Amino acid sequence: MVPHPPLLVPELVPGSVESTAAVREACVAAAVRLAEAAPNWIAVGAGPRWETIGPGVCGSFRGYGVDVPVSLSAGPAAGPTADLPLPVLVAGWLRAQAGAGSVRAELLPAGASPADCAETGTRLARADGDLGLLVLGDGSYRHGPSAPGSADERAGDFDAKVAAALAGADADALLAIEPELAAELGAVGRAPWQVLAGLARAAPGWHGELRYSAAPFGVAYHVAVWERS
Repeated sequence: MVPHPPLLVPELVPGSVESTAAVREACVAAAVRLAEAAPNWIAVGAGPRWETIGPGVCGSFRGYGVDVPVSLSAGPAAGPTADLPLPVLVAGWLRAQAGAGSVRAELLPAGASPADCAETGTRLARADGDLGLLVLGDGSYRHGPSAPGSADERAGDFDAKVAAALAGADADALLAIEPELAAELGAVGRAPWQVLAGLARAAPGWHGELRYSAAPFGVAYHVAVWERS
C-alpha cells in the first residue's frame, strides 16, 4: 500500500528532493519487498472509470512537468504510449525502481461503493498465478493550514484510523470507511483500500506492517506491507 503523489519522482521535484525523501524511500522499499515476493503485479487505484490497463503499455510524467517515461513491463521492447492516470504512472515507476517484471492496473471510480470494491477484491483473490498486489491511494488532503484543501479537523482522526487498519491488516476497519466522509476529506485511497479489504476477506490470514504514515504537505501518505501469515 503506497500513496501516488508526483513528488515521489525526483525529477519532478528538483528543489525538494530531500524534503520528499522519506516517503519516497518508504514507497520504494515496499515495492522492492513486493517484487521479492512476486515479480508480476496487479495495481489497484482510483481513476475516472472502471478500466484495466497494461501490462504492455508505456506512458510519461510529462503532464506533471517533466518527460519521465514509464513502462508497465520490463524489457527493451516498448509498448504503445498512452495518456496514463497518475496511479498507473506511479505503479509503472515503482515497478522499475523495484525491478519487477510487469504490472497490470485495475482502476475503479473513486466513488465506487464499498460493496463493489469488496467484490473487486474477491475477484482479484481468485486470480491465477503468483501475483503481488500494489494498492495506490492517498489519505485526506485536508491536514492543517498548508493543505491543498482547506483544513478539516476530522482529517487527523480519519487518517489515524486508516493507519491503524493498515498496520493491523484490519479488513473490517477498512470496509467501514464511509465513502461520503472520505470524499469530503479528499481521501482518494478509500476505494482501493476497500478492494484490498475484499481480497483479504476472501483469502484471510494476513499480518500488516506500517512503514510510513505522515502528512508532510497537508496530505496523508500511508505506506504498508501485508503478508500472508
